[in-house]
Order: sequence, then C-alpha cells, then structure tokens
Amino acid sequence: MNRILSPVSCKVNNVFIHVKDLKRAAEWYSRLLGLPAPEHVESPVYNLPVRGDTGLTLDDHAFDPDFTFSPSKNPLFNFLVTDVDEAYRFMKENGITIVREIERIGDVAFFNFADEYGNVLMICNC
Repeated sequence: MNRILSPVSCKVNNVFIHVKDLKRAAEWYSRLLGLPAPEHVESPVYNLPVRGDTGLTLDDHAFDPDFTFSPSKNPLFNFLVTDVDEAYRFMKENGITIVREIERIGDVAFFNFADEYGNVLMICNC
C-alpha cells in the first residue's frame, strides 16, 4: 500500500478519560490496574503510569468552565488481559459494574464495564 505524506503520525499517543473527581478517579484506576496509590494528583489532568507507547490520562476539565461531563456509553478502548474469565471475576469481586457480559468469538473474548462515572471500557484478550 502506498502511503501519502501527512503531518499526522500514524500512532495513537494518548487516550483521555473524562472524570468528575480527579483524585478519586486516579485512585480508582490505580486500584483497577494494580498500580500504587497516586501520591500527587493535581487538576486538570492525571497521567496514569501505564506501560507501552500509548498514555492514559484522566481529565477533570477544571480549567474549562464550558465543559459538561457526559460519560461515554460506548467503549473508549480496551484493556488487554490474558485471561478474560479471571478479569471478569476480579471486576465482580471489586463491585465494578459489568455492562456487557463476556462474549466469545473464536479465540477472541471480551466484556464491557463501567468506571465509577459511567464511562464504558472494554476488557479483551487481544
């Protein structure tokens, strides 16, 4: 395939999750991902220390008076897991809302859950 010249890189750099309470969200996501409790959280954003090339930023829009919070009802992205069933049990044991039960399509398995603000995210094995 021939590539065209573009000033836009063919790479996702960062994903933003919009939240209401930045400190609370940073603690919630840190627990979800098995990260240490955040030591310093300051509005308007908190960058979760995730592995890989793509960053994950929580944003409370503290400096945007015109922003109206509206949770995403469709998955924003997926977290990669090796065992979907284990991840599902972890979510249920921790009181995390499952919004779509595990689906299996061939070797692919996934389910959707909501963070404490109603943002829908996905767990997937690929």
